[in-house]
Amino acid sequence: MESEEAEIIDLYELPYSKLCSPSTSTMVDSIMETLGPCGPGLLAITGVPNASNLCSHLLPLARKLALLDRETRKRVLKEHNLGSDVPLRNPDRSVSSFAMQLKYANSLQLTKTTPTSVADYCQLESPQHFEQMMTECCDMEFKNLESVFRELGFCMMELGLCLARICDKAIGGNELEQSLLESCAAKGRLIHYHSHSDALLLKQLDRSRATSKRRTNNVKQLEGSKLNSITCDANSCGVHSNLWQQWHYDYGIFTVLTSPIFLLPSCSETSKTDPFPASCFDECPSPTGHTCLQIYDPNKKRVFMVRAPPRSFIIQVGESADIISKGKLCSTLHSVHRPSMFENLSRETFVVFLQPAWTKTFNTSDYPHANSTFNGFDGQCLVATDDEQLSSGHDNNNLSREIHKIVPPLSSRLKDGMTFAEFSRETTKQYYGGSGLQSNR
Repeated sequence: MESEEAEIIDLYELPYSKLCSPSTSTMVDSIMETLGPCGPGLLAITGVPNASNLCSHLLPLARKLALLDRETRKRVLKEHNLGSDVPLRNPDRSVSSFAMQLKYANSLQLTKTTPTSVADYCQLESPQHFEQMMTECCDMEFKNLESVFRELGFCMMELGLCLARICDKAIGGNELEQSLLESCAAKGRLIHYHSHSDALLLKQLDRSRATSKRRTNNVKQLEGSKLNSITCDANSCGVHSNLWQQWHYDYGIFTVLTSPIFLLPSCSETSKTDPFPASCFDECPSPTGHTCLQIYDPNKKRVFMVRAPPRSFIIQVGESADIISKGKLCSTLHSVHRPSMFENLSRETFVVFLQPAWTKTFNTSDYPHANSTFNGFDGQCLVATDDEQLSSGHDNNNLSREIHKIVPPLSSRLKDGMTFAEFSRETTKQYYGGSGLQSNR
């Protein structure tokens, strides 16, 4: 049973003009209520200048990068100072992520260029130079990748700083803003959440690569290799689960996300050589009516799907902000749901993680959740199946117990006097380390 009928939460919308200069104490109170223990822990920023153009340019590149052949992608990433924190060699991956460190001190000296139609450019090339043509077309397509990545990233960092300033005003002092500035940098990630067809295409590329190696060794090419003969079972391929990203807490101060775009195939005709050509994937409104980001509300003891305005930015509270604010801000358990009714749907987003300096020391002496097992949620955090998300709202003990299996409690990761570097290392270890709770998920 699909979760599209699950209850949707509309985020509190804060206009960019008000974020930069909050006009009333009522607005500040609303922001704190939204991000505090009684709220969802995230809000939407609307009306950010030039954001729509930047998102329209950058987000579709996530899928294109994910589906490049390994050598071309390696070259493109190197040329644009990008790395990755996921195993891109694994064709069974459900997510592709492309990352860059963004420094607060860097100025925005970005080259402004007029985009050139890659299709028109390629038509000028002769068939005799096909390989060179493809390389040059690829270079044209990603020509402004680094500059747009940085410009959008710096914009989102500024949104986080403005929100930290407002929260500091309500809490007293300037510890949140100062913690961000002292960190000197943030991490930006361009993320592609794979569709079922992406998984099949990656399998095809992987097989083609292996076949190419066999050719060079004068081994007869395998015949009858068709994309629809490649299978991907639920155990080996993450896109068949109901989650693109498993349940977790962010452990920085703020996570700033673009509202995602979605891609669906638009071509009715396919070929044996390319059943899912890139040109046949068009941006579409979310077919589920929400962002696929889902949170757990500890007050209502339910999962909610998050809906945000198109081209807005979502800012979510992380555990470090929770700790620094002494619980006045509250981090939220969340995941990314994959709607199984739309198996060829892919999701693209850009995320900036704002964190304190590695040397930032946490004082938990008067932090109310320091000894709480589940970040103050009284053990009612959850991992929901589609059926459970449609329940009437009563708490499900099975979901409560499931949290022990996949999310390490804050009390096991946070100790008084611990630096952010130590907290980060322990959190990563307990989630994803060799014996971590999600190491094999």
